[in-house]
Amino acid sequence: MRDLAVIVVAIPNEAHWIRPCLRSVGEHAGDGIALEAIVADNRTPGIAEIIEDEFPWARVVECDNHGFAHANNRALATCDARYILFLNPDTEVLDGTLEQLLAFLDRHTELGLIGVRQVTSDGSVYPTIRRFPSARRAFADAVALHRWAPYADRFGERVVDRNTYDRETRCDWTTGSFMLVRREAIESAGIFDERFFIYSEEADLCYRLKKAGWEIGHVPTMTILHHADKSPENPRRRAQDAFSRLQYSHKHFSPAHRFFYRSALATRYGLRMFSPDSNHRAASRAGLAIMLGLADPPFGEPPVQAVRPHSQRDPSARRATRAS
Repeated sequence: MRDLAVIVVAIPNEAHWIRPCLRSVGEHAGDGIALEAIVADNRTPGIAEIIEDEFPWARVVECDNHGFAHANNRALATCDARYILFLNPDTEVLDGTLEQLLAFLDRHTELGLIGVRQVTSDGSVYPTIRRFPSARRAFADAVALHRWAPYADRFGERVVDRNTYDRETRCDWTTGSFMLVRREAIESAGIFDERFFIYSEEADLCYRLKKAGWEIGHVPTMTILHHADKSPENPRRRAQDAFSRLQYSHKHFSPAHRFFYRSALATRYGLRMFSPDSNHRAASRAGLAIMLGLADPPFGEPPVQAVRPHSQRDPSARRATRAS
């Protein structure tokens, strides 16, 4: 059994990110771990040749493009490592080693999944620490409450206090661009729900991990560059994000909560339609159309896949087992 499997999803038109991503993983692996990389290839031209010629410690798993969750699950089914890192292709490791992170997780057996410090190309901290979605948090984000009221950061979904990202902390969930998960944890909570084509699948996974008795953490031992600002806001992606949020609410919220959550999201998109930025206006219109049922998700709905059920074992008993 290897110590770590790094899973990267390759998608069409973004093959150029694979080289710097995998190169940085190799340079920051550390000396004391057994590592492999699996590239889940959604029919991306040239990927197999790049991996074969330049990264002999990596391999390719081909799959049809049914979304982020589907591709990660296909790669996950082929590995047996103690830990699995789900990593975006548009990332590069800047500081720290994967060996350090695994040693941290070996010491903190209550943690099922962690994220790390992320920065954008201009050096700004990318807000990856999140609270679970709710109607109240969606409304706070809709009116940008953290900009108007002291200490209102605690009411939104994103943790925007940059100082938080410099220290180890526990959280509800962390974004899918870097998710290091313990195999035992994902086996107890279930793999990614493939009904999410893209977006919200990481919040759903972390929710199920916490329900199964595991904790989620942010560990600034490592810093990665995430090219999250590589392109202007995209209406199709905003529409897909809106649809995924509706999927999440239907899975986890009561009917009343779903109504208020949807209303808060509609308020958010409606207010942003007055933005001076034309890209923001177009993206907001696309999101509002999804909320009002006037449009279909741009990437379609993937085949419905069953998610493995939550473990029926008592979470406190599971924690006791890990502690022993």
